[in-house]
Amino acid sequence: MPARDSFHSVMRIGPVQIGTHRDRTGRTAHAAVCTADRCGWSADYSSRTAAQLASRTHRCTVR
Repeated sequence: MPARDSFHSVMRIGPVQIGTHRDRTGRTAHAAVCTADRCGWSADYSSRTAAQLASRTHRCTVR
């Protein structure tokens, strides 16, 4: 049975949110997601530090 995929420990850095969740194998993963309309950028990382760096360097092309 797969682990439930729900976010917790959500923080916001500019237009990007970082959340912690369990991946399909049950390991903790960190996701960075842009909340700007029509952007659609998101990525999973193995550490919160990597997700924070990605959120700070993300340049949204939608204005």
